[in-house]
Amino acid sequence: MTSLTGHLTTYATYHRDRRNIATHFFGIPAIFFAITLFLARPGFEVAGVTLTPGMVVGLLASIFYLRLELRFGLAMTALTALSVWGSTQLAAQSTTVWLSSAVGLFVGGWALQFLGHFWEGKKPAFVDDLVGLLVGPLFIVAETAFALGLRHDVLAAIEEKAGPTCIKAPKSQVAAGR
Repeated sequence: MTSLTGHLTTYATYHRDRRNIATHFFGIPAIFFAITLFLARPGFEVAGVTLTPGMVVGLLASIFYLRLELRFGLAMTALTALSVWGSTQLAAQSTTVWLSSAVGLFVGGWALQFLGHFWEGKKPAFVDDLVGLLVGPLFIVAETAFALGLRHDVLAAIEEKAGPTCIKAPKSQVAAGR
């Protein structure tokens, strides 16, 4: 199994432009919540407890995160639980509210992602490895930790292989030699 730093480093190689990372801070949570929202229906009874597909997927994702590392895994599990809870609340509304919310968040989140990757000049990480869809939310948690001055060891390991973040010049300026 690939390590925490291995997954984050691979993902980071597709995300070195700070503008791309900034779009991910909004796009990834929107997509993550939209997916749990899509999966918040239907509910089914198991031993007197109502479960949803989102709860099952959230549990499996949390196991993935916890197996990578306890600290980031606990943060991701808490965020996943919050997302599943919020999705369950919103899914209890009318079908129009539930579905339009999920579609709007999903489309808006992906629009931000593709804008960021346009600036980056690279395709999204999941194109080469579908695990990138799970690593994206973890990347945002890690970037938040780094911004708070936490986990210098993980940041150093990532930057050793992926390099530091920057703001890339537009291709037209690079081609013109500016």
